[in-house]
Amino acid sequence: MKLLKLVPDHTNLNFMRWRNVALVLSLIATVASIAFTVYRGLNLGIDFVGGQVVRAEFAQPVHIEDLRARVSRLGVGEASIQALGNDRTYQIRLPKPSGAETAANQVVSKLRSAIPQQFPGARVDAGESVSGKVSEELAKDSAMAIAFAMIGIALYIWFRFEWQFGVGALLTLAHDIAMTLGFFAFTRLPVDLNVVAAFLTIVGYSLNDTVVIYDRIRENLRKYRKMAILPLLNLSLNETLARTVVTSLTVLIALGVLMLIGPEVIFGLAIAIFLGVLIGTYSSIYISAPVLVWLGVQPDSFLRTTDDKDTAEAQTA
Repeated sequence: MKLLKLVPDHTNLNFMRWRNVALVLSLIATVASIAFTVYRGLNLGIDFVGGQVVRAEFAQPVHIEDLRARVSRLGVGEASIQALGNDRTYQIRLPKPSGAETAANQVVSKLRSAIPQQFPGARVDAGESVSGKVSEELAKDSAMAIAFAMIGIALYIWFRFEWQFGVGALLTLAHDIAMTLGFFAFTRLPVDLNVVAAFLTIVGYSLNDTVVIYDRIRENLRKYRKMAILPLLNLSLNETLARTVVTSLTVLIALGVLMLIGPEVIFGLAIAIFLGVLIGTYSSIYISAPVLVWLGVQPDSFLRTTDDKDTAEAQTA
């Protein structure tokens, strides 16, 4: 039985031919994502801004604008309402009320009693509440976790390979995170702790693919010392292409199933990792490898010079 191969043997794609085009497109997309995120902001979930969240299920389809108008007349503050997959299930997020915890409980109780009265057959689940102090700490800790993860990974790559590889890994990770943040800013999907976990997963996955490619590049730098850098990078990328495609495809299939039929509570997690895997696969090829060219890496960049060899021999003598 002949085995199925997604990437044929002896594949020889000229990835580096499009490196400058990829650089321009990636730079434009990254700057646009960061600018749009700063301008519009993220739809932060209750984990980061505090407040109350309830889930309302209706017996009949309900228009979101009608529901928003009726909730606003209850005097519970400016509510953020989001449909959860259909027009019968909604998530209602209320701002933090001023006062003690009893004020928050009163707001939720008022909403739970009013909605079934105005929409017969409706059911409102118990509310979830996060205080402002806790939400600020969560936001700070989440940002620090992502930043420290990226810095730690860059340092690891630096010591594992050379400083050019560390810079390439850091730029690749920054590109992936910026693009994913831009997606969430554009779609207004809520950003909660699950999404933060997805960002950390994206960092780890992108690093894994980048390390595999970098390891093959370093191996070929030692093996083909007279080969020009662009053909050498193309060779390394083609040799790892089958592993990259198969790994990414299997992860995307699993995430696609979670997005389609998985529970709604992990939809943000699934779509964030799905997008991150797509972007990470692209950046591992068109960001991490071309960066080495822009940083001046050549086949003889890491070879010891004659003076270095003489010094090493004198120290061992």
